[in-house]
Amino acid sequence: MKAGSVLVDISIDQGGCFETSKATTHADPTYVVDDVIHYCVANMPGAVPRTSTFALNNRHAALRPQARGPRLKKAMQLDPHLANGLNVHEGHVTNDAVARELGYKYTPVSDFLT
Repeated sequence: MKAGSVLVDISIDQGGCFETSKATTHADPTYVVDDVIHYCVANMPGAVPRTSTFALNNRHAALRPQARGPRLKKAMQLDPHLANGLNVHEGHVTNDAVARELGYKYTPVSDFLT
């Protein structure tokens, strides 16, 4: 990457996106590796909880009609991003990082989509 580039890791809470990711705080949010600026604040939405809640609810409202009941499986088969966002399903932890962090058995989402 070019010197001065900026990486923003919005998934640092679940293991990070980049090889050079390490969690930071709002008090000290950035660090530099190889002249690349990193911003890896854990729980970024926590800085604006009301606004982030509205944003999340508005996004999920668009998905509700296609992702209810028996349509959930079909929706996840058609949209891998929706499937990748599933953390828990029918008592199974379907996110590897969450399972490891909490000490639960990991069950891949694909087990539910076949």
